[in-house]
Amino acid sequence: MGLFRKSKIEDVVHEMTGDANPPTLDPQEARIVEKSGEEKRFLLKLDIFLLTYGCISQVIKYLDQTNITTAYVSGMSEDLGFVGNELNLFTTYFNIGCRSCYDGADADCIFLIPSQVFITYFRPSLWLPGLELMWGIFTGLIAVCKTAEPIYGLRALIGLAESSAYPGTVTILMAWYTPLEMAKRIGFYHSCQAVGGMLSGALQTAIQETMADAHGIRGWQWTFIINCIMTIAMALIGPFLIPDFPDKPNPLAFWLTKRDYEIGRMRLERFRRVDVKPIKPAAFKRTFASPITWLAVYLYVGMLIAVSGIDYFQLWLKSLVNLDGSKVWGISQLNAIPMGGRAMQIVGVWIVAYCSDVFRTRWAVLLAICIVGIPSCIIMTVWDVPRSAKYYAYFILYMLQSHGPPLWAWLSDMLPVDAEQRALTLGVCITAYYAINAWSNILIFPTKQAPHYKYGWPVCLALYITSGLVIVALHIYDIKVVRPRNFALAEEAQAKEQAERDGEDMDKRVYTDKGADSDGAEPVLMRDKEMV
Repeated sequence: MGLFRKSKIEDVVHEMTGDANPPTLDPQEARIVEKSGEEKRFLLKLDIFLLTYGCISQVIKYLDQTNITTAYVSGMSEDLGFVGNELNLFTTYFNIGCRSCYDGADADCIFLIPSQVFITYFRPSLWLPGLELMWGIFTGLIAVCKTAEPIYGLRALIGLAESSAYPGTVTILMAWYTPLEMAKRIGFYHSCQAVGGMLSGALQTAIQETMADAHGIRGWQWTFIINCIMTIAMALIGPFLIPDFPDKPNPLAFWLTKRDYEIGRMRLERFRRVDVKPIKPAAFKRTFASPITWLAVYLYVGMLIAVSGIDYFQLWLKSLVNLDGSKVWGISQLNAIPMGGRAMQIVGVWIVAYCSDVFRTRWAVLLAICIVGIPSCIIMTVWDVPRSAKYYAYFILYMLQSHGPPLWAWLSDMLPVDAEQRALTLGVCITAYYAINAWSNILIFPTKQAPHYKYGWPVCLALYITSGLVIVALHIYDIKVVRPRNFALAEEAQAKEQAERDGEDMDKRVYTDKGADSDGAEPVLMRDKEMV
């Protein structure tokens, strides 16, 4: 990528920051060896306000998403008389908008991509918190339900509102962070899903021990009430902490100055990135015609479903009995043990994201995830193994829920000047997952087979193997097609910039040579005279 003229970029940096010692740049990759003091302060602001808000919001979102499983094993199933496939259906209806108990249309699939379009036209600082407010209210209403049917409807509405949160936030992060910063930040944001999972178990354990039956309200009901309050609180402060985009400032974002937005735009220019623009029909055509989209879809969906068996870890723990027939784990332990898996997930995400940014080998990191996951899926497929081996397999699979950050960073690397296709591809990937996960869990992980799923684990094994092959295919396509195309686009942009600079130099020479007109009139540029 020796296409970035050091002098031009340093001129821009010096002009934008006013720093006497502008950052040193690697002319081959536009890599910042040392950021200016003002840019470091700007980056710190982004981390403190935007990233912190996104992370806390993601924690609460995941609490709202997973609290149904925690409540189910903490007395909800007994209190409401659940005896069948209700838990799987709660997950399914989270992914669909239901017209009745058994008839539905995929609301997440219908709504997620339009939401990605909406945030390019409307302010995400209002759009995303508005949706957060909606799902917070719906979460609280589950506490008053007496049967499964209204919960199905509320879970569908929660899924509809939540579907925009992750892709919308990642789209904003892509607009503000550079390729050398992106995977680590997205990884930190992504790891908050695991934090939410840990807190879900910890919160339910604390509620079960301190608030169960307080004021006549069961412990699992308190879970939904508390989650509701937390979600609404985050929604109310969102408009002040989301900065929108570098070219579209949010006037309510008090923590960013006009100069900060200028620095944000300069950082995009440095890496030849472009800010998000309103998505037009042509962007849809480019997205759906691109092999990048469909290969990314397979990777995102396949590698997520490959670890979906960990959603049933608690059911396996609940099935374990001692020789005398007593349960191995009580309710508190059922909620606490998976926290260890979530902790491993956090570590895994951070390691993967760090390696992705430092070594810039997104494909190798993704391939390593597949290679590590295959033995765990083999163990669970065989099943007739020591109990300790199953613990190992479950906890390793927790750790492998980490492919999102390097995949999104790779997507940004391959599409540096097409922010619209980046946003749409992100939406298509997550939409495809919702669409497939809506029926795949019931098909391959039926509750009646718990804790041994005869079809689920072989499917997970096959997905890891095929995902590894797809990663290699996308890497070859990146080398053979994408990089030469981006190289040509960068050369074209460089030539255009050089032509503009040559024109400016000519204008200056004409201005100097002509001097003032003999009659005392102000001199004009030759270009202006020719137009008269």
